[in-house]
Amino acid sequence: VRWSGDPVWGAGTGFRVTILITLGQQRPWRSPDSVWKTTQPGAAQGNQSLWQTPEMLVEIETAWSLSGYLLVCFSAGYFIHDTVDIVVSHQARASWEYLVHHVMAMGAFFSGIFWSSFVGGGVLTLLVEVSNIFLTIRMMMKINNAQDLLLYRVNKYVNLVMYFLFRLAPQAYLTSFFLQYAGQRTLGTFLLGILLMLDVMILIYFSRLLRSDFCPGLVPGQQHKDKFLTE
Repeated sequence: VRWSGDPVWGAGTGFRVTILITLGQQRPWRSPDSVWKTTQPGAAQGNQSLWQTPEMLVEIETAWSLSGYLLVCFSAGYFIHDTVDIVVSHQARASWEYLVHHVMAMGAFFSGIFWSSFVGGGVLTLLVEVSNIFLTIRMMMKINNAQDLLLYRVNKYVNLVMYFLFRLAPQAYLTSFFLQYAGQRTLGTFLLGILLMLDVMILIYFSRLLRSDFCPGLVPGQQHKDKFLTE
């Protein structure tokens, strides 16, 4: 199981996907507790920024707030740190999915940091952290072989609702907004390209989540036995 701090323009969900759903290599030093501590502040700060500056829901390109800007800076810093960690730990080959995602996410976040544009879009994508809270609970229970508990069965349905509300829905909204830049030579066009690639990643991750929790018979035997699905 490999955990990463947030696609997106994943993650997800936009600029950042804190925990990517993957069947990748294990990085044992990346504990669920550390992921939990990263996910909670991101979820709280993203919602607080939108509450304080609701115009960011509509004025995605021009709306700006200090809390939203700092959140985007923090997220970009996380991706830089995690990218260096992957390379230094000689995990680049096993974790290529994360490197591709991180490069795209950093490119998107830098537009908000250096040009002060699309900060609202960055904050919207960080709503995925709400979904990641329940994905983190899921992963902790899988590691402890608690899939037979009622809490796990309830949580997997809550996961679907949260994934739709805080990952798929914001991603679809942002995609529809950025399509207006198609064919132009602007920063918005560059971000649209990143967003479309992350759309594909999010749908793949969602299919893995569905297959693992609701159609386990479709998961190859060795993968199902030795690997966990995370996001």
